[in-house]
Amino acid sequence: MKDAINILVCGVGGQGSVRASHILAEAAVRAGLRARVGETFGAAQRGGAVASHVRIGKNVNAPIISKDGADVIVGLEPLETIRNVVKFASPDAIVIMEKRPIYPAEVNIGLAKYPSIDEITEAIQKLVKKVIVLDATNIAINIGNLKTLNVVLLGALAALDVLPYSKDILLEAIKENVPPKTIEVNIKAFNAGFNAIKEGK
Repeated sequence: MKDAINILVCGVGGQGSVRASHILAEAAVRAGLRARVGETFGAAQRGGAVASHVRIGKNVNAPIISKDGADVIVGLEPLETIRNVVKFASPDAIVIMEKRPIYPAEVNIGLAKYPSIDEITEAIQKLVKKVIVLDATNIAINIGNLKTLNVVLLGALAALDVLPYSKDILLEAIKENVPPKTIEVNIKAFNAGFNAIKEGK
């Protein structure tokens, strides 16, 4: 595992990408590392583009990842994933992407076409070392809470052994950052995402 890592979490407003990035950073602090978080927003409402930059290591300073500097991109929405891969992914990056789209207004009213998930995946594969596509929405629905989509993807990330801290430290940070009544379902979500990768689903 690297002792410094740049992770970008992206999606649209309301999906929990900002919370996921703060959980990753808090886990780093628990592990005795430095962490910086920077966010960029599109339209400042539910449904606008959101990208959260998480830089973890012993000597990280600037909060925003440089061009081609992301080691990992966690995408909660496919089109937002490819937009951020083009801008920020290093050629050796790993991308974990949710497969279900959230259509922007332009697509809904017929002014734009949304590419297929296969087209998006193939384009990303040309730019990075590895792409993992998950139906995290379905996993979240099956455990009983769609709002745990972000935690499903954190579990998947933990299974890749790229983080500079343990799965258990990340899970403790999740418990601290979700509403108390949802701790149990978020633990289930984390484990389901973790197992989906380990079992090769």
